[in-house]
Amino acid sequence: MKTDKKDERSELTWNFIGCLGKLFIDAVCTTLRIRLIDFDRAAPVIKSGKYIFAFWHSRIVAISYLYKGRGTAILVSSSKDGEIIARILQRQGHRTVRGSTSRHGARALARLVKVINQENRPGVVVPDGPRGPRFKVQPGVIALAKKTGRPILPITYSCKKAKVFSSWDRFLLPCPFSECAVMYGTPLFVPTDADTTIQDTYRRRLEAELNRITKIVDAYYNRTIDGQG
Repeated sequence: MKTDKKDERSELTWNFIGCLGKLFIDAVCTTLRIRLIDFDRAAPVIKSGKYIFAFWHSRIVAISYLYKGRGTAILVSSSKDGEIIARILQRQGHRTVRGSTSRHGARALARLVKVINQENRPGVVVPDGPRGPRFKVQPGVIALAKKTGRPILPITYSCKKAKVFSSWDRFLLPCPFSECAVMYGTPLFVPTDADTTIQDTYRRRLEAELNRITKIVDAYYNRTIDGQG
């Protein structure tokens, strides 16, 4: 009985954290002046609902807000930090799948494939998460695209005024009322019969494209973050 009460208190605490985090992001992002760059090439893919968003770990805030309520299946680390992120994402209307493509990756990937295919949801993988290296694509997102047959859609953003943290990912938090540019990259279609060599080619292409569009939007606001290729 004591264990049940402890678990109940813990669940209430996590729910509170999720609500508070969502309210904070809403309060900041509703004030942003967001402009979309190169959306035309992404629009047909997004309209289909069959895609996999890929964005850097540092750029999650505005993108999770912009696409809230769509039931997107997002792979989130099973760590304590990941629990905070997961609770906020759930409150935003996303579908979280716990795990990591680097730790017990095969199981996490299999769960995400199942959710995307069986529940017919868009997917999200943060390819340099959960612990980096920063701006380096790990192979899990490429394997996911191969197994689901869905294109990877690179997306990123930057803001005129933002707080850049000294964390490993150089997390970028928009400041209220700032101008914000969201940029879409070229969709990547990974062949379903791609072998490991071909998959690595697409991994490098995705990394180059994500770094390219991130450098462009950061340059709009005279921002440079170490590690961008």
